[in-house]
Amino acid sequence: MEGKMASFGLVEILVILVAVILFLSLIPALLRWLWNITMPDVFGLNQITFWQALRLILIAFLLFGVWMMVVIGS
Repeated sequence: MEGKMASFGLVEILVILVAVILFLSLIPALLRWLWNITMPDVFGLNQITFWQALRLILIAFLLFGVWMMVVIGS
């Protein structure tokens, strides 16, 4: 026994990889769906695509995610 850390096998790594890819695909799809059912009716804006939703999430993360963690000190 080398240490207390568990070693990950190939199956566990693949499961984690698939979960991350699935999660990263669902978030923009959810944003796109929420945008497309809300914004055109409320503000008269156009509907957006999956890739536009992904870019909006990245922009929001850059504006609020990284910097807010640094500023707040979390």
